[in-house]
Amino acid sequence: MSERIDYNQVAPRGAKALGGVHLYVSQSGLSPALLTVVYLRVSLINGCAYCIDTHSRELRELGISNEKIALVPVWHEAGELFDNRERAALAWAETVTRISETGAPDSDYEAASAHFDAKELVDLTIAIGLMNAYNRMAISFRATPDAVHGHNSSR
Repeated sequence: MSERIDYNQVAPRGAKALGGVHLYVSQSGLSPALLTVVYLRVSLINGCAYCIDTHSRELRELGISNEKIALVPVWHEAGELFDNRERAALAWAETVTRISETGAPDSDYEAASAHFDAKELVDLTIAIGLMNAYNRMAISFRATPDAVHGHNSSR
């Protein structure tokens, strides 16, 4: 597959606006590892090769084991490998990413609220929405994963 449009070049102000949201989330107080595991899960759900590659690399750079990264798609079967906050964030990420199917039921909201205060939950939801937007950009315009080019470092 080849890239259709380099959206960062074509619409730099739009890309910068998304980058501003990313900066906000990265400074929200949620841990980088938690955010990145959520970004990976959202990207796996959406089938975004570019983002799966990027966030897997970022998790390795953060010191997350290859075994844990490999089990992100089946986190609910990974026992204590994921802590309670991570499991709550991953469950909320799945609910929000699949919102047209789930409707974000009260039970899912209450489960997430048990592990995140109101601001954390809003910030987490912004992060999930942002990754869904990035996935849609990368998939729609066929962003090529670094792995395809043989790059070993993340962007």
